[in-house]
Amino acid sequence: MTAFRDRTDAGRQLAALFAGRDDRDPVVLALPRGGVPVAFEIARALQAPLDLVMVRKLGVPWQPELAAGAVADGDDPEMVINETVAAMAGLDRADMEELAAVQLDEIARRRSLYLAGRTPVPVAGRTAILVDDGIATGATIRAALGATRRRNPARLVLAVPVAARDTLESLRPEVDEILCPLPVDALGAVGLHYGDFTQISDQEVVRLLSAAAPPAAEPG
Repeated sequence: MTAFRDRTDAGRQLAALFAGRDDRDPVVLALPRGGVPVAFEIARALQAPLDLVMVRKLGVPWQPELAAGAVADGDDPEMVINETVAAMAGLDRADMEELAAVQLDEIARRRSLYLAGRTPVPVAGRTAILVDDGIATGATIRAALGATRRRNPARLVLAVPVAARDTLESLRPEVDEILCPLPVDALGAVGLHYGDFTQISDQEVVRLLSAAAPPAAEPG
């Protein structure tokens, strides 16, 4: 039996863990695309703004699914390198920066598509809640955490439905709190813990961001 029917169900289960808390001026930050439906439910429950942290995996060129690192956007992009994989693949720092440049172009394209020029939600002094639909190795989430920490939140909370227990432990020094209803010893693929793990479309990301956006201020 799977733990979550789909990402919406996972988001609602996570949102329940925030009930009764007094998080300071929270802002919910999703990793697209899969993290957006999860984060949407948390943002709705907290009546908090929803924004994105754009992260891309840096795959080994001849084996793209094998992550040699990850990069997150920002004024000073955050790159995390999996030194073991990079060394095994013979990738040096210059190689990783070249891979990152390609992915930063893709991040810029997606940000334009998803947010249509909308300015990032301010994070400084607030409780930043970073959300994805699951964590396996942690390369992408580590880059996202670093990029978010640079924006000076008062607290940084990592919220994920399911994750490898050892990965969560390795991430604890980088956050103020972790909320994960299903830490597992043998994760396998994240999708194994969902009944429906259908890929989220760009259109669905845009729809959810629009639905979560606060209403425009009345002209005064």
